[in-house]
Amino acid sequence: MNRIQYLLRRLMLLVPTFFGITIVCFLLTRILATAPGGLVDMKLAQMQGVGGGEAGSSVSAQQLQEDQRKTIEAELNLDKPFYEQYYIWAVEEHMGMSAKSERYKKPTWELIKERIPISMWFGITAFLLSYMVCIPLGIAKALRHGSTFDMTSSIIVFTAYAVPAFAIGMMLKTFLCGTVEGFWDIFPLSGFQSDAAAAEGGWTLFIDRAYHMVLPVTAYVMTSFALLTIMMKNSLMEQMSSEYVRTVLAKGATRKRAIWCHAFRNALIPIATGFGGVLGVLFAGSMIIETIFEIRGMGYFSLEALRGQDYNIFMAMIVITATIQLVGNLISDFCYMLIDPRIHFD
Repeated sequence: MNRIQYLLRRLMLLVPTFFGITIVCFLLTRILATAPGGLVDMKLAQMQGVGGGEAGSSVSAQQLQEDQRKTIEAELNLDKPFYEQYYIWAVEEHMGMSAKSERYKKPTWELIKERIPISMWFGITAFLLSYMVCIPLGIAKALRHGSTFDMTSSIIVFTAYAVPAFAIGMMLKTFLCGTVEGFWDIFPLSGFQSDAAAAEGGWTLFIDRAYHMVLPVTAYVMTSFALLTIMMKNSLMEQMSSEYVRTVLAKGATRKRAIWCHAFRNALIPIATGFGGVLGVLFAGSMIIETIFEIRGMGYFSLEALRGQDYNIFMAMIVITATIQLVGNLISDFCYMLIDPRIHFD
């Protein structure tokens, strides 16, 4: 099996994997919707009104409630077999993108597409910073293993990793947003952009968004520093102690050439393997960080949908998240293939 065949095979596997994910999640939403206190009960309570209910016998009141429940279930397609419900969602509602939100009464795609640029800004910035900082830092730590720089940076990195992302976010807001008297008021307290900058557009809007993203991106990236940095350091140190590196040195090559032309490329393999997972998490948004800084991105939107039992939005978000995750895994395989030419695809 050559590389092209391998990639085509992996691409074909995305389809059943994607449908497996959506089928399981769709089934869970159907179960939750009909469970006590679920979406059906919530809509039934709204229909009857708080303290509502007309005077009459208990039998007629019970019959009325049962009729209303059946009406709601028919509206949500819950009265149909599961396979038919899934077909309606997947085909007629275009993977839920044209289904209407229970809360906003608009198609889910109209609501989601407004939030994609926000999460893209947040995700791309955090993604690039994570790799652009952690890979060089890991290399520097490996080349200076045991030095004062290695020990000091390890303390800083692991301290940042030990503190939860929400705690870092709250501390940054406290110290740098003027929420407590006596501390600095440097960065905006919340939001993705200011109204004045949005009206002006251009570079003013770009700079304003970057200014708003400083604290949330910092809070998110700090928690992922340790994993990527230590992974890069340990991988490079392992490659530097390998037989092939010693062979290169024995043949007269300089240590610099042995590291950068031979060990470095192989040390990137573990980083490339986890590329897809990191990509999916970052681009889908962070619920915690977006909630703390009140950024109306995809992560915050997903949390709102779960709280309000808006399963149409939730399923649409699952489709986008699953697609990003699966494509990210495919990119990981492609990067792995480029980095390590020794891989056999038999």
